[in-house]
Amino acid sequence: MISREDFESFMIRMELNYEEIGENLWIIDPDLSGRSAVVVSYSPPLIVLRSAVDSAPDTDAERLRVYGRLLEMNASELVHGSYGLEDGDIVLGDALELENLDFSEFQASYESISLALTSHKDNLTTAD
Repeated sequence: MISREDFESFMIRMELNYEEIGENLWIIDPDLSGRSAVVVSYSPPLIVLRSAVDSAPDTDAERLRVYGRLLEMNASELVHGSYGLEDGDIVLGDALELENLDFSEFQASYESISLALTSHKDNLTTAD
């Protein structure tokens, strides 16, 4: 199992702009790219990556459209992670097992989430 220090070395190796915001908790903030920040938690036996995407829609019709689109994206467009709901917000997250985690797997997960945050936003907020 990789240690906390091993994991932090992954973020350094990727040259990510990150800040430790609590014990075993970091925020990866892409600053000027317009994407949402990704929060990473080292919680053995897992690493958990999460990002708030947007508030859930207010109307039933809009919720139905957005939730349907989230399920479609979970099934066909996400390699790592999935969309979900938490306290009325749409979130994107992934959990990786520490037992066999390597740099390439973490990099792929983070990049998949970053790409989804960038490319899916318009699909969720623009009416069909």
